[in-house]
Amino acid sequence: MDYITENEISAIVKRVLDKTGSTSRSVNPTPADSSQTNQPCDTASQKTVAVGCDHGGLELKNILVEYITELGHKVIDCGTNSKESVDYPDFALAVAEKIRNKEACRGIVIDGAGIGSCMAANKVPGIRAAMCYDYATAHNSREHNNANVLSLGAGLLGINQAKLVVKTWLDVPFARGRHAKRVDKITQIEKRFSKEG
Repeated sequence: MDYITENEISAIVKRVLDKTGSTSRSVNPTPADSSQTNQPCDTASQKTVAVGCDHGGLELKNILVEYITELGHKVIDCGTNSKESVDYPDFALAVAEKIRNKEACRGIVIDGAGIGSCMAANKVPGIRAAMCYDYATAHNSREHNNANVLSLGAGLLGINQAKLVVKTWLDVPFARGRHAKRVDKITQIEKRFSKEG
């Protein structure tokens, strides 16, 4: 099987961005009611990424931890570290708590399909987890939704595709502007139902 190189991935991303004009547009931020639209971490942790997986995501996690480090980020490995069967909610929670406690700026959770870990992470207040499987979903989840957790399905992605998704997701900033108001509405929903608990 032929693998594409990092340079080829970068060239593909650049071509797509040039076609869509996504990064060339200037977006004027608007004031937001909630601090949730800002990255919930201080300067020291801006490049810190918490990564966790269940046994189904172990192999991909190990590859991505090395890759994320090569991209210049610090990684907090939240496990698992063996092929022994474990429960994905435990590791999704561990990653989400690193972000909530401002030990990491972003998080990545990996299981077989990516769905369960995404659901579990989203139960933690302040977490906006997005399951992404290609360039477009990774880009949109950051630019429009300010996702702070990326969920990946190890059984659904090849290594090169996973690397493309991760690089895009880590590189794309939140656009703010009209999107800030919408992300604030997500936060308000969360607050409304947490009061009922």
